[in-house]
Amino acid sequence: MRGLLGALMLLASLGIARAEEVVAGLNQNQVSITAFFDGSEIFVFGAVKREAPPPAGAGPLQVLISIVGPVGPVTVRRKERVAGIWVNTDEVIVDRAPYFYANASTAPLREMLSHTDQMRHRIGLQWLVDLRGAPAGIDDPFDFRDSILRLRSAQGLYSELPGTVRLVEETLFDVSVPLPANLVEGDYTARVFLTRDRRVVDSFETAIAVRRSGLEDWIYRMAQDRPLVYGILSVFLALGMGWAAATLFRYLRP
Repeated sequence: MRGLLGALMLLASLGIARAEEVVAGLNQNQVSITAFFDGSEIFVFGAVKREAPPPAGAGPLQVLISIVGPVGPVTVRRKERVAGIWVNTDEVIVDRAPYFYANASTAPLREMLSHTDQMRHRIGLQWLVDLRGAPAGIDDPFDFRDSILRLRSAQGLYSELPGTVRLVEETLFDVSVPLPANLVEGDYTARVFLTRDRRVVDSFETAIAVRRSGLEDWIYRMAQDRPLVYGILSVFLALGMGWAAATLFRYLRP
């Protein structure tokens, strides 16, 4: 009897999950970084598709939109003043950390998602910045992890944006997520979550490609693929600019 009751509760919960589905889109799936790139934004919009009315007695629907990327290891160094000079003393490699993270939602994260669902779906920086170990002799290794959070938040790369998602009649939603000027090339991921009663009901995921283009891309490829040619061109460009400036000032001088 107890097993039958558990099975019925599981089926009911799955039925609720299927009853509400998220349909979402972005205004752009590719961002171009040019020589004059000063930031951009991703406009996320969508609707909730229902096959039945919302479950009676359930809490309000919430929407969470997360944009993350690129993810990889980060080397963090600690500087200390030795004999009047700042030097690197300790070094820790954080196994996994996103370069950019923005979390926009209709409510604070702790109010709309349980700790278990945050962990299961890797929502929140505590599950995205991963430090599994540190070299022996390092005191407080998690200080290095916290330094990533602090520095990238100060640079506008990590942001929590509660209350910024507009939700109309528990059906239509939209939000604009700003992208800073210091964005790097790579693959980013946009994820949309519907939640009720602090549990994920449905989710949607799509990719965002951030790529260099134009003169910026040409200079970067030249520096990476042909460093000798890049160095020679840089020297000639500097000499040419210096000669042009000297000539201009000679003519303008009374």
